[in-house]
Amino acid sequence: MPVGTQATVKAMTPEELRGLGAQIILGNTYHLHVRPGEKLISRLGGLHHFMAWDRPILTDSGGFQVFSLAKLRKITEQGVHFQNHLDGTPTFIGPETSMEIQRDLGSDIVMLFDECPPHPCSYEDASKSLDLTIRWAHRCRAWWDAQPEENRPLLFGIVQGSSHADLREKSARALVEIGFDGYAVGGVSVGEPEYEMFRAIENAVPFLPQDSPRYAMGLGTPPQIIEMIARGVDMFDCVLPTRLARNGTAFTAAGTLNLKNAPFAEDPSPIELGCECHACRHFSRAYLRHLVKAEEILGLRLISIHNLHFYLNLTRQARAHIIQGTFQQFRESFVSNYKAHRETSAA
Repeated sequence: MPVGTQATVKAMTPEELRGLGAQIILGNTYHLHVRPGEKLISRLGGLHHFMAWDRPILTDSGGFQVFSLAKLRKITEQGVHFQNHLDGTPTFIGPETSMEIQRDLGSDIVMLFDECPPHPCSYEDASKSLDLTIRWAHRCRAWWDAQPEENRPLLFGIVQGSSHADLREKSARALVEIGFDGYAVGGVSVGEPEYEMFRAIENAVPFLPQDSPRYAMGLGTPPQIIEMIARGVDMFDCVLPTRLARNGTAFTAAGTLNLKNAPFAEDPSPIELGCECHACRHFSRAYLRHLVKAEEILGLRLISIHNLHFYLNLTRQARAHIIQGTFQQFRESFVSNYKAHRETSAA
């Protein structure tokens, strides 16, 4: 799912995203609440109309941003009082508030409001945080159950528990008992080493229903996505395709390319041979390097198009190999080739 934090996937038009085959994109509850405000968006027809996107939208609950961006937080049973990161205005978001914001935005998939503990996190602190998140999960479920059933969006739970296996299991089981339309694994990619990230997924996914969507939040690199698909994850969002594009970095099946580097100055080849994206069909690495070095907006736009195409195509390939029964071979080949190239480049 391409990330459209502030009602836009950076540098991309909705038409371009549709052309890339994006089925669903993300919006961010916290950022849209702070600016321009969900009430304004609602008055203007909801988030789909506001940003001219006619396909599904998932909004995260704002929990991660509250705990990573906000100033002077005070966590209570009711929710979180904080100063927003833009101008320090006192703000409150709790389970019901988050649900109301996402309702006003017109989301198709709504995430429950959770507390995202930092890394590292002691067992005692992680356990206390998880218990609060479970109580908040009950309140989010109750709030939606009290709403009219017509056009009600899907509601996803979020597994927390930091790096502690028994807490991840406890969280997953508690959410399944409450009952949600899908289940996410949160609190990953918050500074922990990669093996702990995978372990958090492994400690949660086996306890989630196989017939419900399973979503790893905020992940990841291409090999990480393939490895998490192998562990039973269905959905991903990641800012890397557009964030790295803005720094001149492109993804390929053999690793990343920093197009700012001098060797690309006279390189007539596309970013990746055989790629069917607009950037690769029409422009050379030399031209893209020129645009990036000259700080021309077209450069970051073209690399963003390529990177999003790469990510979306990667998951399409994984899906096709699962259907064909050849996913394990695809996984081994892709991950080993990607990592081998990175190690050779680093050497």
